[in-house]
Amino acid sequence: MTPRRATKIVATLGPASSDPALLEAMIRAGVNVVRLNFSHGKAEDHIKLAGVVRDASQRAGREVGIMADLQGPKIRVGKFAEGRVQLVAGAKFVLDASRTEPGDLKGVGLDYKELPRDVRAGDVLLLNDGLIVLTVDSVLGEEVITTVKQGGELSNNKGINKQGGGLTAPALTAKDMDDIKTAMSFQADYVAVSFPKNATDMEMARQLCNVAAAQFKHKPGLIAKIERAEAIPNLEEILRVSDGIMVARGDLAVEVGNAAVPALQKRMIKMARAQDKVVITATQMMESMILNPVPTRAEVSDVANAVLDGTDAVMLSAETAAGRFPLETVREMANICLEAEKAEYRELDSDFKGKTFARIDQSIAMGALFTASHLGAKAIVALTDSGSTPLWMSRHDIRAPIYALTPRLATQRKMTLFRNVRPLLMDHSIDRDMALEQAEGHLLRRHIVQSGDVYAITCGEPMGAPGGTNMLKICRVA
Repeated sequence: MTPRRATKIVATLGPASSDPALLEAMIRAGVNVVRLNFSHGKAEDHIKLAGVVRDASQRAGREVGIMADLQGPKIRVGKFAEGRVQLVAGAKFVLDASRTEPGDLKGVGLDYKELPRDVRAGDVLLLNDGLIVLTVDSVLGEEVITTVKQGGELSNNKGINKQGGGLTAPALTAKDMDDIKTAMSFQADYVAVSFPKNATDMEMARQLCNVAAAQFKHKPGLIAKIERAEAIPNLEEILRVSDGIMVARGDLAVEVGNAAVPALQKRMIKMARAQDKVVITATQMMESMILNPVPTRAEVSDVANAVLDGTDAVMLSAETAAGRFPLETVREMANICLEAEKAEYRELDSDFKGKTFARIDQSIAMGALFTASHLGAKAIVALTDSGSTPLWMSRHDIRAPIYALTPRLATQRKMTLFRNVRPLLMDHSIDRDMALEQAEGHLLRRHIVQSGDVYAITCGEPMGAPGGTNMLKICRVA
């Protein structure tokens, strides 16, 4: 039997992992959600890949979610005549929004035409993930004149960040709006929004998704990628209007500094859990495995610490999209998560001190956790239509696995991202007693429980009413 892992794995699909047989093996090895990176490829490519994911999932006998990750604004330099230049500290370098010819050692054009309006003398610009540092001397019309503070190789279309944030690029571009329509055409389970600054950016994305998905009667979950300095003071409001956040440590580290990111990661995970939202920890988690068959000790610690902090999921980017060992990387990450989860959990009782629950369904969810914990139940089962009850349960640490049984395929796929939740498809548009009997049958067939074991089960009466969970039953297997 495959060990039961609470933390979910998000894997990015790319040239290294788009072979159907390999993808099926990755799903069997532990991938729960597949990320389609809309920064690369055309609409038809993503539609085709989504089909490959659904087919591989069916063959593996394990439903996975699909996350469409929007590109966001292209804040990048243009292209160079030779493809790259070697910048030397102390040299002058011009970023020119009006330049159309290829760049050279003296300067380069810009994909982001608003840069001259966003910067002033004294600002620090970080290029290529902070490897190149430029200090702004002056702005003359469309030209940003800089001095190279830290040199190195700069190649075509590398990203630009402003230290401390402050670039005005909108979170959603015309390309993103088209990509949302593409993602909704294959009913992506989640849409990840790049570079949101505030709640308004996420509300706009929600509206666009709902309009594009209306004809399919689909509503995707929205993930806010926290990668701008401006997003940090607005975390609460961004979380309030999103279904979850991604701790996108790459661009965020460039804007706020590497040293600030670990504490921010812990804060974001804690805040997301407190607001009953999901959280993904991403960027360079197993970076060395792009080229090597084993991770570094530091990477193992990084993944384990995210698990211990309570993240719902850990994410692989280039490791699975373009790396040499995509399957091995998934296996290694799954093993690290399992080992980290063996650590001692804090007492569940402390989660309920000073808390009140106004909703009946939320009170039932918390009652199931409390009772199952004290009775040593082998599992908690939630019969759910919307997925809300399992989500609330998953915000708290408990060793008993949570099995979410739903009649809705879209709900099953959305729950693939919830920590410690195993979503299963089951028709329970029947009477309550029959549904409870079927639920126990699911547990027995999967060897989750056996004779004499205790488990907790929640459901609603009448059956099939969203938000109607109003019953908790403690069962002992005959």
